[in-house]
Amino acid sequence: MLTLEAATRLSQEIEREGRRLVFTNGVFDLLHKGHVRYLTAARSLGDVLVVGVNSDRSVRAIKGPGRPVVPEAERAEVLASLAAVDAVVVFDEDTPHRLIAALQPAVLVKGADWGETEIIGRDVVEAGGGTVVRLPLEAGCSTTSIVERIRSGRLT
Repeated sequence: MLTLEAATRLSQEIEREGRRLVFTNGVFDLLHKGHVRYLTAARSLGDVLVVGVNSDRSVRAIKGPGRPVVPEAERAEVLASLAAVDAVVVFDEDTPHRLIAALQPAVLVKGADWGETEIIGRDVVEAGGGTVVRLPLEAGCSTTSIVERIRSGRLT
């Protein structure tokens, strides 16, 4: 897990080396196959994948008081252990705009559930000559649906 400052240094190093930094972000609360497939696809779009993870405070602001299920440090550690992920940065703001502005990724990746004009950081990435890619989501895979099944007792 990297601080914002360390992630910014990494981004600058990657750019100096002529490699492509890919960035995506999310809550990644209960990791499932949809997350793994999404992150693998994101990584294939460049040389280094940095994942921004919402802090516990920002998750509560977005998802409500019952989330996250898994604390931020644990979510970050699990993500960092994946082969597709090169670095993880926890951010406390409600959006990753400041993190994206600091990293200046060559590629910004979001799920196709985000409308093209709704993608936070698009302005920064495109102004820097980068691209924004929307990836399809794995049907039937979402942390929210898993949490709902657990809470209702419908585990299969």
